[in-house]
Amino acid sequence: MTDTIVDTNILLDINGPDSIWRPWAMSRMNEAADEGELVINQIVYAELACGYARREHLDAVLTRSSYRRENVPWDAAYLAGMAFLEYRRRGGRRSSPLPDFFIGAHAAVRRYRLLTRDRGYYAGYFATLDIISPDTAS
Repeated sequence: MTDTIVDTNILLDINGPDSIWRPWAMSRMNEAADEGELVINQIVYAELACGYARREHLDAVLTRSSYRRENVPWDAAYLAGMAFLEYRRRGGRRSSPLPDFFIGAHAAVRRYRLLTRDRGYYAGYFATLDIISPDTAS
């Protein structure tokens, strides 16, 4: 069994306004849940919080599905910093690590899969990461 971190964009596709990605996201999330636990961390939680006036509303949405809440491991924080350093070396202009680096590093150090629509930073900075995205999933 392999656990899967669910990226924010997937949760927004499923729980937000109608999205053309909802059927794909639901299907892949159900498949991932059949193969292991679904995981979110503080970064995903913080990104989702922007869409809810009250914490109780967000928690209610997240409780409808069984997401395991997991802290970002220290070794993942270090890996996120190293990925950010490489980003800067490649000409990236942002001055602080992007949330995607923390999410990707968390999945990478725990050897989880990552369910996302945005391969972006993940594929470019975490070579060992098993990514489930429209580009890779059947």
